[in-house]
Amino acid sequence: MVVTGRDEVPATLTPDYDRASELKAFDDTKLGVKGLVDAGVIEIPRIFHHPPDTLDNSSSGRDTQISIPVIDLKGIEKDVIKRKEIVESIRDASETWGFFQLVNHGIPVSILEEMKEGVRRFHEQDTQVKKELYTRDPMRPVVYNSNFDLYSGPATNWRDTFLCQMAPDPPKLEDLPAACGDILEQYSKEVGKLGILLFELLSEALGLNPKHLNEIDCGEGLVVLCHYYPACPQPELTLGTTKHADNDFLTLLLQDQIGGLQVLHQDKWVEIPPVPGALVANIGDLLQARPRVSVASFFCTGFRPASKLYGPIKELLSADDPPKYRETTVRDYVAFFVEKGMDGTSALPHFRL
Repeated sequence: MVVTGRDEVPATLTPDYDRASELKAFDDTKLGVKGLVDAGVIEIPRIFHHPPDTLDNSSSGRDTQISIPVIDLKGIEKDVIKRKEIVESIRDASETWGFFQLVNHGIPVSILEEMKEGVRRFHEQDTQVKKELYTRDPMRPVVYNSNFDLYSGPATNWRDTFLCQMAPDPPKLEDLPAACGDILEQYSKEVGKLGILLFELLSEALGLNPKHLNEIDCGEGLVVLCHYYPACPQPELTLGTTKHADNDFLTLLLQDQIGGLQVLHQDKWVEIPPVPGALVANIGDLLQARPRVSVASFFCTGFRPASKLYGPIKELLSADDPPKYRETTVRDYVAFFVEKGMDGTSALPHFRL
């Protein structure tokens, strides 16, 4: 499903420059976008300028009259009728939107708020501490950088990120960032439990045994990505997050009160306003993308070596409904996604039969 983070208008590009050199110079600072803001830039570097058509597409066709479904999980463990109603709501939301907001999901608001504050503490801490964690090695316990697709994406996003692979083999607490290690560990455990429940509900929505998606390890991996979008001096020229589809089974997104998240629905961009205590669920491709902070929890094993193949669920196939995609490992899928960068397209067509 397609998502973007934005508040932009068209810009004009100046292509007559050495983009590769400017990308490397920016990367070599190990300071990210936050470093540019701290240095007091009033004109953003050209690597952050997005093509006018991209900005036009993102800012036009907005629909403020509709909103994504909100699903209330209260009572789901005790009321059989309520559970059936929730499953029906999830089925409808997944088919028509690919997104829904979750409330009364069981994660205390105090944990959600502390997680957002922890992300802010990390990105706003002393630059020398952050520079020690700056890397493009996806197998490190903590991966901090600006734009995972810096060298492959068509334009650079105004965003810094750190991520941690929290399951199935979580890092030791001492290997997590000191600024937020405790809350990151606690938040990940809570999100992991919620993910198991959601995969049960999605299995039921597909007409399968409730254990099906968990038994094929859709919830085995959990990667927590913690994004930071500093205030931009020229927001009309850039994007916080390019239009994309997520390369996982399921994403649970925690956004702060600033907002800015939009999803593409029936060729129109729809705002997802922040709801206190809510999480945004996004059906990922593998199951079928003021300073602002967001925390995206990807149910995906990423680059971890694995030979298990994923493809269309055989129990749902028939002569009238044959498979549309070939089988692939999660690692190969993620590798292709990273190689192509966030170019506004899904990685799924590459695997279509």
